[in-house]
Amino acid sequence: MNIVVLMKQVPDTEAPVEIAESKDRLDTQDLKWAINPYDEYALEEALLIKESRDDVTVTVVCVGPDRISEAIRVAYAMGVDEAIHINDEVDEDEFAAVDAYTTSKILAKILETTPHDLIIAGNRAVDDDNYQVPAFISKMLGIPLISLVVSQKIESDAIVCEQSIDGGTAVVKAMLPAIITAQKGLNEPRYPAFRAIMKAKKRKVDEREIQALDFEAGDLGINGAKVKIRSLAYPLERGAGKTISGNSVGEKAMELVKLLKEEGVI
Repeated sequence: MNIVVLMKQVPDTEAPVEIAESKDRLDTQDLKWAINPYDEYALEEALLIKESRDDVTVTVVCVGPDRISEAIRVAYAMGVDEAIHINDEVDEDEFAAVDAYTTSKILAKILETTPHDLIIAGNRAVDDDNYQVPAFISKMLGIPLISLVVSQKIESDAIVCEQSIDGGTAVVKAMLPAIITAQKGLNEPRYPAFRAIMKAKKRKVDEREIQALDFEAGDLGINGAKVKIRSLAYPLERGAGKTISGNSVGEKAMELVKLLKEEGVI
């Protein structure tokens, strides 16, 4: 059984983020990067399946610049068997993965020639937070998608999943090959030792260049993107709170209503 995990490197959620002078992207010069937290659940689930069977190979596939090698080392240290890295550190106007659609086109092209019975991805990336890549890939490859999975069981040539839905959960079955997205609660990701990460530096990575994937100028990059960032801005700072005084709950309620009316809230 061949399992492919889609992995993205995102800004570390604990690190401060600055907007570049161009106002349309982040300043990445001193930014700290990490594996997307939801992709860690995807990696862990693939490894748990591998540990429960004798016939499983886990391959991680990712798109990104040279720096993504750090994330690949961590994935190797966790226990994946192979890694494919599509390097998009190229001309952004023509070939880079700049939105969910162009990223999906690149990943789908690789997956067309990569054996896979099951694809596992995080349900979202915490940087752009748009949930779209797995859905695009499902459509491009013509395979079923089960999203927000909190438990799964492989039964012969099918997978049965419990997925989060509004107000509860649902049990869904799909024939393989399929793609599922990992939700928080699916498992508890393991964290490899530093020594294992250092040893992973010697592991071979299948490096691919986008120019070799038979895309034409305009298929990817800014020209091929469906979403273009016009500008980024920091959220407005919240004003200081107000303390409502009064000798009783009733007096405080009346004062609150008065303030809300004065500020035009009600």
